[in-house]
Amino acid sequence: MHGVLSSCATLCAEAYNRALFQPRPIIMSETTPEKSANIHTNDPFGSLLGYAPGGIAIYSSDYDSADEREFPDDAAYRSYLGGEYMGYKWQCVEFARRYLYLNHGMVFTDVGMAYEIFSLRFLRQVVNDALLPLQAYANGSRKRPEAGALLIWDEGGEFERTGHVAIITDVLPDRIRIVEQNVIHSRLPSGQQWTRELPMSVDASGGHTLHDTFTDTTILGWMIQTDDPAYSLAQPVPPPELLTIHSAHLPAPGRLAGQWLNEAEPLESAFIAAMGGQRLADSDPYRYYTLSESAKHELIRATNEVHLMYLHATDRVLKDDRLLQNFDIPRLLWPRLRLSWQNRRHQTITGRLDFCLDARGLKSYEYNADSASCHAETGAILARWAAAGGLRAGTDPGAGLKNALTDCWKHRRHAPLVHILQDHDSEETYHARFMQSALASAGIATKTVYGTEGLHWDNRGRLLDEDGRQILSVWKTWAWETVLEQLREDADGREVAPPIRTGYPGDSVRLIDVLLRPEVLVYEPLWTVIPSNKAILPVLWELFPGHRYLLDADYRLTPALAAEGYAKKPIGGRCGDNVTLIGTDGPEATAGKFGAQEHIYQQLWCLPKVGGDYVQICTFTVGGHYGGCCLRSDPTRIITGASDIRPLRILTDDAFLQTPAEA
Repeated sequence: MHGVLSSCATLCAEAYNRALFQPRPIIMSETTPEKSANIHTNDPFGSLLGYAPGGIAIYSSDYDSADEREFPDDAAYRSYLGGEYMGYKWQCVEFARRYLYLNHGMVFTDVGMAYEIFSLRFLRQVVNDALLPLQAYANGSRKRPEAGALLIWDEGGEFERTGHVAIITDVLPDRIRIVEQNVIHSRLPSGQQWTRELPMSVDASGGHTLHDTFTDTTILGWMIQTDDPAYSLAQPVPPPELLTIHSAHLPAPGRLAGQWLNEAEPLESAFIAAMGGQRLADSDPYRYYTLSESAKHELIRATNEVHLMYLHATDRVLKDDRLLQNFDIPRLLWPRLRLSWQNRRHQTITGRLDFCLDARGLKSYEYNADSASCHAETGAILARWAAAGGLRAGTDPGAGLKNALTDCWKHRRHAPLVHILQDHDSEETYHARFMQSALASAGIATKTVYGTEGLHWDNRGRLLDEDGRQILSVWKTWAWETVLEQLREDADGREVAPPIRTGYPGDSVRLIDVLLRPEVLVYEPLWTVIPSNKAILPVLWELFPGHRYLLDADYRLTPALAAEGYAKKPIGGRCGDNVTLIGTDGPEATAGKFGAQEHIYQQLWCLPKVGGDYVQICTFTVGGHYGGCCLRSDPTRIITGASDIRPLRILTDDAFLQTPAEA
């Protein structure tokens, strides 16, 4: 199979073994011997075939020969280097990303299929998370291909569904040489650092056209990291009509009128208890929403790119005391923040980005990077609703979320037992049980701890649960802001270190005694408090001014924001509390407990009203990559913790356009 599956893909080894692509012969030049003595066809999966420039290994991707004992599940096929995800073994995307990583210290973001790389316009510099411009040139461009460039194929023919990517190694007068994985499955001639030669023609206008060795494929073009945009293509944007959200209804109530959730199943039982019955929303229980396939791909691109922009902004903040001061984080914690970033920047599980999506385009509001919610609904409950209601249209954008989380946990550090730490809250209970199911699927033992009342220390100061087991790894539902609030309350300003208790007689265990304890590995890591804090929004805008996915933001109310309309947000706020919208329709505000915090001002960009409610799209990152999406709705323009989550389906572009939208 050519291309790469997204990080949330549900395909496993069985799917790979169903791939129909067969090994292809190496294309030799006229001066190359017909066949090297050391070439063998159908080398087993994972066999070393040779080396690309820079000594980058090329492996066989003959999935038919993959050993199920070595690759028992989806997670075993995931390739990592230095904590960086390379792709699925040993596909073309994995090789291209690994080549860039080892030779240039850069990677491109996650993609669903190889052809989607051609829509990207940046590479990430690994050492500092800087985003570097990546230019795309159509096949036939006056821009000559260069050695080291990415070469991208469209889906279709030999590369059906997936497309293909290779690295250009040499540019000769009438041809180029490329190196790739997943086209050949046999060894290269000794010393040869390329896999195929492709003819190149140059027309009278100076246009360079590459011709594939396959007759049924389409070369989209090549991509080069450069600041020079001459002859490059603009980033594609879906047409406005494909970025709208449609409202729809089930044709009949069906089983939704009865017991459509299983009360004997722990997750579903917890959801029923939290909702006060078998329901999803406070009103109109048969409504659902639809998106086009193009809108989904735009969400994938935006999620992956915005996540990386947040990483770059986080790096900038943690290197500048003046910026860090804006985050209202006790100075006592700054060294630990920086250590967390240095040691664990790739050790995340999941977060949630909130977007506004409509015909105007896609805009990011904020990033819940340290304690995201809505996973359980997206990954489990909504599928039950659709099955009970007989909904067959389109696909479920949350279907792969649990599998993605499972894969992610298998590649993260943790103790043999992971403690799930949650508050005494019914919503947190079903959220925790969903994550517990992902951990169980990953083969990881768990124990749920409600609050901190059952925790204690032994006589040596080790932190134990009620069964006497030491707490070493924690997944928490609490936001880091809760920890900061407790730290602000308990610190008197004279401490030389965080005031962490270790068992003085009469002391009780507090949240900071667990989550700030050095030997406790916490998910999400401490550094995620930075991208979760809205004080990062002005930093993002300064780093990426005018970016199509971002909104103007500042620490003060600028004349431009005042004139255009703005949202006033507390920097550590959660669940839409204490947000004020000021615009042409008059002010709108929510109450909450964050009103005394410092605020930022963000460009007003109101949610679209669809089906009587205002709707917001939320996407999940899993291991830093897109993992699925969901939709939330509210009668007001501000989404809060009490807002509904609604079923969402993805339709093909043609089906979406042919389905009339409800008022």
